[in-house]
Amino acid sequence: MADNILLGQYINSGSMVHRLDPRTKLLSVLTFTLCCLILKTYGGYVAATFLVGGQLLLSGVPAHMFFRGLKPIVLILSFTFVYHLLFTKGAPLWPGSIVKVSQEGIENGVFVVWRVLLLVSLASVLTLTTKPLDLAKGLEQLFKPLSSWGVPVEAFALMLVIAIRFIPTITLELDRIILAQKARGFDIMAAKGHKRAFAYFSLVIPLLITTIQRAEQLSMTIDTRAYGNGKGRTSYRVLKFSRMDYAAGGVMLSFVLLILYL
Repeated sequence: MADNILLGQYINSGSMVHRLDPRTKLLSVLTFTLCCLILKTYGGYVAATFLVGGQLLLSGVPAHMFFRGLKPIVLILSFTFVYHLLFTKGAPLWPGSIVKVSQEGIENGVFVVWRVLLLVSLASVLTLTTKPLDLAKGLEQLFKPLSSWGVPVEAFALMLVIAIRFIPTITLELDRIILAQKARGFDIMAAKGHKRAFAYFSLVIPLLITTIQRAEQLSMTIDTRAYGNGKGRTSYRVLKFSRMDYAAGGVMLSFVLLILYL
């Protein structure tokens, strides 16, 4: 199960995307997200797909990992598509049928699912090619102007990165609990239908306990190293934009303008 979770994992393939400044990647993801929110044509979505596909190829991460990472959201995307298919108002394609399906419902469902897939794929590229500490440093630098207004930027960046990094950790704990129960003769995967759904409730309490214990250990570690609120702390690595970052930012901006034009 842990292999199906991409968010929060880091794979070093030494690609060009890995060498980019984390701020460049964060700004690119933010710009692409805002672009996807206003897309309404198939041409724009096709161009956005080529952009994300190019990022996946440049990252050097095996393609099968991305497809495997999309499995956990297939069920959610299916419900989303069916919801838009049934509850979007419009002229029905088959007036005599019981289920009223409209052309607008099909298009809305396809666009929403397509958009989520693009955003999840690009977010996976960000986490797979950026170390958690670099990601926290990039977020801190981007939100630095807000610190003059009393916003705890350093604590916010650390909290966000820890939350992302905890996703694969919690999944690994869930795998261990399932294996421990299987060793005791209780195999959840052997259950069928609603029995499997109810069987998963037996995992909630031990998973919650282990997650709280890990969180307490992490907080004690942070306190032991006198991290405090993070203000005024120096960094061994200073983030600097390179020519590659400016070139990557220009390419991303050009593609976004092309997508919006289409």
